[in-house]
Amino acid sequence: MPPVDVRILHLEPDRASGPITRQVAEARRALAEHHRRGFVAAGADDVAILVGPPDDRSFGGRLRELVRADRPAGLVVIGSGAIPLATAADRRAFVVAATADGRTALANNRFSADVVAISRADTLAGIPDLPADNALPRWLEEVAGYRVDDLRRRWRLAFDLDGPIDLVLLGVSDGGAPIDSAIVRARLAAVRLAAADRRSELLIAGRTSAATLAWLERHAAARVRGWVEERGLRAATPLAQSDDAAGQPRLPSRGPASILGALLERDGPRSLGQHLARFGDAAIVDSRVLLAHRLGAEEAAWPSAEDRFASDLLLAERIADPWLRELTASAADAPIPVLLGGHTLVGPGVRFVVRGPSRRARWM
Repeated sequence: MPPVDVRILHLEPDRASGPITRQVAEARRALAEHHRRGFVAAGADDVAILVGPPDDRSFGGRLRELVRADRPAGLVVIGSGAIPLATAADRRAFVVAATADGRTALANNRFSADVVAISRADTLAGIPDLPADNALPRWLEEVAGYRVDDLRRRWRLAFDLDGPIDLVLLGVSDGGAPIDSAIVRARLAAVRLAAADRRSELLIAGRTSAATLAWLERHAAARVRGWVEERGLRAATPLAQSDDAAGQPRLPSRGPASILGALLERDGPRSLGQHLARFGDAAIVDSRVLLAHRLGAEEAAWPSAEDRFASDLLLAERIADPWLRELTASAADAPIPVLLGGHTLVGPGVRFVVRGPSRRARWM
């Protein structure tokens, strides 16, 4: 049986990062250490946290650096903010998958991965400069010829620490400095009340899924209106795709687009709250889809992480970017309660919005 290496990738914020960004990074660093201990207990042979500042290297470039020609091994690669709800059995499943003899891989979700186990990891020596981990399963399957399985039926493995709203959902943030969560906690309580009211309508917009909408239909008393947009936003890079079987070239990408984003193009970011109030009594919105509609899929073109995280907390006065500041102010002042966040908020985080955290995170 080949040995298994586990590499936990953690980006430290640079010196210019704001206090919210630093606190989110501290939570991810604590989670990385929790995973390090957990993967050792799961039977991995060599587990390490790779820490470094943001730089120009792509995710694919980082993976090429992990290949060890002198030691053929399976590899589990995971981001420091990934799968905070994972169990010991979950981590063991990834370690076992990395020991396979053939070209096989296991992801938490093959369509947008945060953790991937790869057998015969020497294959990664030829990986292109994938911009992020989300597209890795697609490249393994379409280009490298792997059989890729996933654990997407385990909803807990879709939870990721995208930002401070996810810490609030898990009960990690206490509302004190530097994460001032008082406003977002109040909106969260109001959304939870609306979800429990059969006379209300709950709107969820962004990278949600049919499974999440089905869960809401079963567990929320309110009627549910869903706008599903830009699933696979981070995984849809041409670098992970092969030409089709007939030898035809890949079709050009349309680029990210959103119906709600189009409304904001027409009426401006200050119109967000009024638009949402027209369609529901409470709203949960994936703001990253709106940013992608406006600025493209690459985060480098978006407002800073500090601005995005302040927006998640509905702290408009702390946002430097004018467009995002107006959008956030509109959400905070909306006639209905509105929550803003990333894919976790509109995916597995919905369970915590409706029911509250089941237990405090054990890694903090």
